[in-house]
Order: sequence, then C-alpha cells, then structure tokens
Amino acid sequence: MTISVLLADDQALVRMAFRSLLGTMPDIEVVGEAADGAEAVDLTRRTAPDVVLMDVRMPVLDGIEATRLLAGAGVPHPV
Repeated sequence: MTISVLLADDQALVRMAFRSLLGTMPDIEVVGEAADGAEAVDLTRRTAPDVVLMDVRMPVLDGIEATRLLAGAGVPHPV
C-alpha cells in the first residue's frame, strides 16, 4: 500500500528537502506541494492525500486554520 502525502510549507527549500527524503521511501508518494495555507486546503480537497505535512506559519492562511478547515467539526470524513 502506498501512502500519499501533501507537503505544505511557504519555504520551497523545506518542501524540496521533505520531497527528497520521502522520495527515498518506496511506499510513500508525494502528491502535491503548497506554498500557503489556502493552497494547501485546495490541493488537499482535490488530491485527498493520506497525510498532510503542514507548516504552522504560512502566508494567506496559517497551518492551524488550514487544518481546522480540513478536519474541523462538521467536515465529512471518510471511514
């Protein structure tokens, strides 16, 4: 089983480092990268990754609010 991962960080170098590290794992696939919280929410909704690595401090929408939008009360979650 492959685990899909979305990377969300405003620093391209950090995203690149995580992508490089995760790329060495045969059962992990990076399905997208976001440079801000709003982009992270949009990409997560479109790609439905198993895991989102979310930075807390990002422009436009911080990681905490982005996570709240994706996993907060009232959001349907797959079983």
